[in-house]
Amino acid sequence: MTSPGLRGAGLKIGTNVTPIGEIKLKQDNQAIVYIQGQVEKQAPLIKQWAYKIKDSTGKIWVVTNQKNLGEGSEVVIKGKVRYRSIPLAGKELGEVYLEEE
Repeated sequence: MTSPGLRGAGLKIGTNVTPIGEIKLKQDNQAIVYIQGQVEKQAPLIKQWAYKIKDSTGKIWVVTNQKNLGEGSEVVIKGKVRYRSIPLAGKELGEVYLEEE
């Protein structure tokens, strides 16, 4: 099994992986986590790609320079927890995402 987002020698898949459902708004924007899941959707950005990754606990968008993650592939990604505020009509519609390290 290949994991395109896997970086770092000695990391075993499943070790130190944070369930996506446990990544919360209140986590520090500098928190670095590993997630493991399946690519559900992909979206090209100007110079990067965004992938929606899902596991059994939830889903999260990941922004990365990688452009070869096909839908349905299993990945392990290390990223910084980020939050994008989107205030609209007096409501906060922001979203937590990961920026790949």
